Amino acid sequence: MREEGAAIDEDRLFGNALSSMPLVFNLFGSMALDLNLATAALRQLLPGFVHQVTGFIFEHSPGRRQDRFLNDGTAFDLAIRVITPEGEDGTIFAEVKYSEDMAGPAARLRDRYDEASRAVGLFVDPDSPMLRSLALEQLWREHMLAQLTVDQGLTPRAMFIAIGPRLNRRVIAAFRVYETELIDADDQDANRVLFQAFTLESFIDALAEAGVDGIARDLWSRYADFERVYHLSLGEYLEKPPSHTGTAPLSPPSSTDGKASLQKATTRTTARPTTKSKLQKVQGVSQ
Repeated sequence: MREEGAAIDEDRLFGNALSSMPLVFNLFGSMALDLNLATAALRQLLPGFVHQVTGFIFEHSPGRRQDRFLNDGTAFDLAIRVITPEGEDGTIFAEVKYSEDMAGPAARLRDRYDEASRAVGLFVDPDSPMLRSLALEQLWREHMLAQLTVDQGLTPRAMFIAIGPRLNRRVIAAFRVYETELIDADDQDANRVLFQAFTLESFIDALAEAGVDGIARDLWSRYADFERVYHLSLGEYLEKPPSHTGTAPLSPPSSTDGKASLQKATTRTTARPTTKSKLQKVQGVSQ
């Protein structure tokens, strides 16, 4: 299941529970083992792209250090093989964030990145310094790689998605600013790879809605329930355990409330025109 050259850091995977690497396996592991569950969950999130899920590949690259791609080691956290509602094969390429601050480390800029940026037909300004900023450069590289995978005929259709916790403001801000760098979907050439950002909570809700409340609750408790952190911090500040009397706990997702949460948790699919405040937003993200 591990590709040759895949950069899976086992020390980080098993020793740093706050990193995004174990989150990828915890979030998608149950779906990788049960493709019917994966289909039920991902149909909710991407109904226009997913009819059936057929497989998962973790830490995937279509071609590491190959000239026809980016000639480097750029890889996705996950590739999900699907059949689209039109009956075509397709791939969802995913990047997952958790505690990252979107401040690097960054890949060394290469001439090949500039060439690919101008060739893929995704960006309002392919030479934009913003795309090369610490906050956005990984999204830029992976989106180019996804488009090159389609252009090279390895998959007929693809989407690039990014996932991050709702309360990690730097991650969510980076996703939104990246969207402003993209040509609007209505103005793109045919068969371009669309970008869509999701909150982590929306994926947990989708699992609950798909009927695996236990897994959804475990994920919520592990990754999204910060009330316990709040009470612990408050208790240390007051130098005594806080009273929980009268405090309404945050509710983990369930199959009865997942659908409503999904609609709130996803961000826009298409890009907006470049705005005057974009630079200010990115500076706030990367500080």
